[in-house]
Amino acid sequence: MSGLNKTMVTEFILLGFPNLAQFQLLFFVILLLIYMVTLLGNILIILTTMVDPALHSPMYLFLQNLSFLDICFTLVVVPQLFSNLLTEKNSISFIGCMAQMFFFFSFGTVECFLLAAMAYDRYVAICNPLHYRNIMNRRVCIQVMLALWFSGIPVGTLQTTWLFSLPFCGPNKVNHFFCDGPPVLELVCADTSLFETYSLTATVIIIMSPFMLILGSYICILHTVLKMNSAAGRHKAFSTCSSHLIVVTLLYGTGVLAYIQPKSDYSPDIKKLLSLSYTVVTPTLNPIIYSLRNREVKESLWRTLGRKIIITPSFNTHIFF
Repeated sequence: MSGLNKTMVTEFILLGFPNLAQFQLLFFVILLLIYMVTLLGNILIILTTMVDPALHSPMYLFLQNLSFLDICFTLVVVPQLFSNLLTEKNSISFIGCMAQMFFFFSFGTVECFLLAAMAYDRYVAICNPLHYRNIMNRRVCIQVMLALWFSGIPVGTLQTTWLFSLPFCGPNKVNHFFCDGPPVLELVCADTSLFETYSLTATVIIIMSPFMLILGSYICILHTVLKMNSAAGRHKAFSTCSSHLIVVTLLYGTGVLAYIQPKSDYSPDIKKLLSLSYTVVTPTLNPIIYSLRNREVKESLWRTLGRKIIITPSFNTHIFF
């Protein structure tokens, strides 16, 4: 922590998107609409999976947590981005930058492992259907969810405390719209080779370990589905996996391009667009994908939206769980 004594920077300036300065108001309106759709869509998914007994299964418990995680993920980045677009002072305090980075890495880690857990759930349901209720029982699901949510804490803590213990002597302009690791690391006035090695190793492990579990699960699923004699059974199995596969492709596609690439190919503008994709766009698409691609969710949404809540004169309200 001796580096903290050398730190002269007390705040950072987020450069954001300087090339879009003349379209700043339009950019804000578009992002605001996307953000509202994100909140509304994910809240609707959470309420639907809580209210409808037909969706009280491990698959939809994981989906409920994915929607909640998407809300948390956008809350880390989007409000600060809105503030930067509406005000001329695009600054964030040293502690604020540190907190933003901690939650960003923590939630990002949780999402990678949550998608792996969702793939494993589909593997058990399709490849071992007779033992599904015993393997994926309520106690196991709760333990998995707790482990997933706590998995991000050590990653975010180590990554953030190590980086911010390094000396920042100036300048303090972060070429990004939020406090991400690589652009903040560029401002450190010390040798960062050891941290860069750790950061790349941790990123590869966090991204690739869940991905290998997802890949292995879907190889087993494909093998099982292709052996099914019923075309209807194959269609149902594929339909329950298609939404998850699309979400995985969106997240890992942008994540790998943003963080696992040669340094010589690193472009700040491209990195910003990729970051905008997985921090703003993907959380918006997730509930839409699950609503359109999953018949049970779609039917449940219509039932939930069509349900009337009757408030009697004695102010008794019926709440469905």
